[in-house]
Amino acid sequence: MSGRRSLEKFTTLTRRSGMPLWVDIAWRVGFVLALIGIAIAVHWFDKGGLRDNYDGDVSFLDVIYFTMISITTTGYGDIAPVTERARMFDALVVTPIRIFVVLIFIGTAYNFVFKRTWDVWRMKIIQRNLHDHIVVLGFGTSGKEAVEELIARGTPVEEIVIVDNSSSNLHEAEKMGCAVLTGDATRDTVLMNAKVSRAKSVVVSAGRDDTSILIVLTVRHLAHHVPISVSVRAADNELLARQAGATTVINPVSFAGLLLASSCHGANISDYLSDLASIHGRVKLNQRPVTEDEIGKGLGQLSNESLGVRIYRDGKAYGFWEEQTKELLEGDIIVEIIPGAGAELTPEAA
Repeated sequence: MSGRRSLEKFTTLTRRSGMPLWVDIAWRVGFVLALIGIAIAVHWFDKGGLRDNYDGDVSFLDVIYFTMISITTTGYGDIAPVTERARMFDALVVTPIRIFVVLIFIGTAYNFVFKRTWDVWRMKIIQRNLHDHIVVLGFGTSGKEAVEELIARGTPVEEIVIVDNSSSNLHEAEKMGCAVLTGDATRDTVLMNAKVSRAKSVVVSAGRDDTSILIVLTVRHLAHHVPISVSVRAADNELLARQAGATTVINPVSFAGLLLASSCHGANISDYLSDLASIHGRVKLNQRPVTEDEIGKGLGQLSNESLGVRIYRDGKAYGFWEEQTKELLEGDIIVEIIPGAGAELTPEAA
């Protein structure tokens, strides 16, 4: 039928609760006491429908006693409902109350005891295995794109850790197979739990430049060696991000402007740049150290499947036309263009 929605596509609007822990527990206890109070009140007003097989007299304490053993399903039989009204009340009212009370206690025990203990144990196991992983701080649109590209490039999903405040974002990341951590990435404790000091690299995409720069400062404070890539939107903040300790600064707005400008001088230029940036393109950029058998050769003498475009030597970049690239030295870093995942496709399909 047109317009029918499957259960898998059904979503609800949610918001993280700001209720303190003690308030959460208190309302549960209060609700249970209210349900028990209702049952006691009705039993008391209809105490004539009860029979005490011990002394024949049903007092208020007897009503409390009978209500509690009924709700807890103990049922010693010393006090029993004898009238139809009392039995119907026990069947139709006390039984649902009993179910609600049991569910509330089980839910409370699960949320505040078992789940927390389980989560702490699981986090310790995951942390123990976190070495040379990639930490993604912020799983919004850009963060999600980055993770999908990392996975497409061959990064094992179990080596990616996502830190975000949004439970819905983390749910998406968890479905992808990533390890997730709820928290504020500007806090030392959160980043220490993500083991940034043992990370291979850190990707920062907080959505706001000021937050992203603060996160970079916090990461650099905890891990002096780890490469940090950050996304900023304002050109003025690129220098600030580098001063904060970012290794690579990406400006998506600026990059989009470059693509738009390139398209004015040739539609194929922007297509090729987009092709280079994606693992799914027919070509892709690759960075690697020079190999032993390449030392002494020129940048233009690489294998047939790669095209060297730049080298990095002692922190400086040299283009393929410069004299320094005529002879590769030990320690050089090569940036090359190699066939991408879409290289086997026809040009029309790619």
